[in-house]
Amino acid sequence: MEQYVKQEKIGEGSYGVVYKALNRLTGKIVALKRVRRIAGEEGMPATAIREISLLKELKHPNIVALQDVLMVDSSIYLILEYLSMDLRQYINALPTNQLMDTKLVCSYLYQMTSAILYCHRRRVMHRDLTPQNLLIDSHGHIKVADFGLSCYFQVPLRALTHEVVTLWYRAPEILMGCPRYACPVDIWSIGCIFFEMATGKPLFQGDSEIDQLFRIFHMLGTPTEANWPGVSALPDFKSTFPNWTNNKINQLMTSLGCNNSAVDLLAGIMVYEPARRLSAEQILEHAYFKDNASA
Repeated sequence: MEQYVKQEKIGEGSYGVVYKALNRLTGKIVALKRVRRIAGEEGMPATAIREISLLKELKHPNIVALQDVLMVDSSIYLILEYLSMDLRQYINALPTNQLMDTKLVCSYLYQMTSAILYCHRRRVMHRDLTPQNLLIDSHGHIKVADFGLSCYFQVPLRALTHEVVTLWYRAPEILMGCPRYACPVDIWSIGCIFFEMATGKPLFQGDSEIDQLFRIFHMLGTPTEANWPGVSALPDFKSTFPNWTNNKINQLMTSLGCNNSAVDLLAGIMVYEPARRLSAEQILEHAYFKDNASA
């Protein structure tokens, strides 16, 4: 640890604390993530094991790089590539009524989706895509970070935990208790983040799981067997759910000034049935990117 000089604390959460630090040997700034030990438990927390093992395998320009792992006095430190800000901070710092530049939205969406396609092709789900877990620099780069809730998946799919993804970005199949979910949960999160970048407003701001579900239903219509085969068999489906019938996502996007290709892309992402949701590859091939590159 003598190699690193802590400069300031830049983040803190249930996982631990992140510091900005100087590497004395290279003269470069790094992010130093001190993993919080769980009281009463021995060994390394599962989230740290997952993050370390995955970041050692995942090498992509839009995934934050793990440079080293240190053990100091029973504490674990991850030495990570440093980026100056996360996407949440950037959006919040914009002047009132000013939106992100449309070409920057397009670039960020392409970069983050490229990283997620890379993960999905290696059978890795991120499971916690949020603006806070997307780091940006001053050169227009965005990188996916925080793989503590990520996991490998295999076919046939095994039952997975529902204690994943920050509520506002959580896919409806997880909210409805689906025991086996896959890559489309990351795609749903990407759609929510895309909307937020384009409009400056979170798409679904629920304060509980049922409130989150009802906000989704109110926007997309309450799901039925017609638009989501098998939904009525999910553990947390209730026949007494309020019956909203209209899908208002296109109307909302248009009213907020989004162009036709952006509206069409989001409509292909925010789809109830996971199998019909656009894949990361299909998102990258969408006309939206061509339209905005030439705008």
